[in-house]
Amino acid sequence: MNTLLWLRTDLRAHDNPALAAAAETGAVTALFLAAPGQWRQHGDAPAKVDFWLRNLRALSREFAGLGIPLKLLTVRDWSAAPDALAGFCKTHGIRHVHANAEWAINERRRDTAVAASLGAMGVGWTLHHGASLLRPGTVLTGKGDCYRVYSPYARACRERLRTAPPRAAPAPRPQPKPAWQADPLPAAFEGYRPADDAVRALWPAGEAAASERLAAFAEGAIDAYREERDFPSLPATSCLSPYLAAGVLSPGQALRAALAASHGEIDGGKAGAAAWINELLWREFYQHLLAAHPSLSMHRPMKPETAAVSWRDAPQDLDAWRHGRTGIPIVDAAMRQLLALGWMHNRLRMVAAMFLSKNLLIDWREGEAWFMSQLVDGDLASNNGGWQWSASTGADAAPYFRVFNPLSQSRRFDPDGAFLREWLPELAHLDKRAIHDPSPMERAAAGYPPPMVDLAQSRLRALQAFGGLPRP
Repeated sequence: MNTLLWLRTDLRAHDNPALAAAAETGAVTALFLAAPGQWRQHGDAPAKVDFWLRNLRALSREFAGLGIPLKLLTVRDWSAAPDALAGFCKTHGIRHVHANAEWAINERRRDTAVAASLGAMGVGWTLHHGASLLRPGTVLTGKGDCYRVYSPYARACRERLRTAPPRAAPAPRPQPKPAWQADPLPAAFEGYRPADDAVRALWPAGEAAASERLAAFAEGAIDAYREERDFPSLPATSCLSPYLAAGVLSPGQALRAALAASHGEIDGGKAGAAAWINELLWREFYQHLLAAHPSLSMHRPMKPETAAVSWRDAPQDLDAWRHGRTGIPIVDAAMRQLLALGWMHNRLRMVAAMFLSKNLLIDWREGEAWFMSQLVDGDLASNNGGWQWSASTGADAAPYFRVFNPLSQSRRFDPDGAFLREWLPELAHLDKRAIHDPSPMERAAAGYPPPMVDLAQSRLRALQAFGGLPRP
């Protein structure tokens, strides 16, 4: 029987449940359905789309060695997916389609429509679960609800993973020469430009690159991860988020590497490995929330009462924040890192997000959209979850009265100013005390702007805006 693997954000040959299932039943053809119009609606970053394309090229080469042709279809948006898939299956004699589930609302509606279209023509349809350690909807409170607080959710996950960690899906065996050839892939998808050479060098494509990066982290920096992960000038994080977001690396592969580094202990072994597993579970938490609450895909706050916050309409302030001209060095350095690399250190994502949503009192959705438009690792669940945490609008979010002081964060996590010097060369000559908050004279001499807000007064403004909301 001819079977089809519909690739989405699972651009890998190993530990891919949909591919493994498809290979069990006959000759496999792989298909990537490009939807540039849909990606633009979602605000996906050019660097991310370029990363997808580069990984598709690497995967096409790997599939060629297995006798699996990789085909490419392009549609305007997901509304055209049912007809496109049905036509492809008819042309190529496909009898069954396998795919890994996605949980954002547009993708779930797409899959429902595709299943109906294929069913009408007698083509089988099976969804698998390759994007999470535990299937969304299976980690529930005693009342049968999705957890809204992280700590008990994480405890429940650890208990299940301790006794039943996910097994790797088997890689497909080589199959006979296919009846058709793989499709050539374009230099870029319509409406998207290739990434800069520097960005491409930072994020090399392919499963081999992802595996090498995972192994290097698990055998090295993971040991000091708990102590060093919050310091942006240190090479202390895994830098695996783009590979997880695109599915080049599975969460199961990441967990198994961490467990191996911790002698099989999920929380009682090495502190660094336990801390990294905790971050993997935060990623899962946001995926499970996205699956349980479709409103999160619709730009709505998790806490409905926060929809009444009187956000400021301040386009000039928003533009200054976007381009690293706020006059707050740690925020500006973080935003410049994002613009240059398509990535930002996680501690700085929180600092930058809280500055926008609390000190500037600008709608968190503006920041969420900007991050998504720049991030090579842009992921709806994680990006939305992080922004709603920082803005105090989400599940298990920071309480509204918690407002990071960016100067304190800068002095604590970049004490020598190494990160600031890298991204703010105009301030590089300042000593490690002055660089975090230059004097008016030092700013003028360097051509660096004054702070756009008074941190203490803007904090009080945020407390007043949130404090007056009705309590649930």
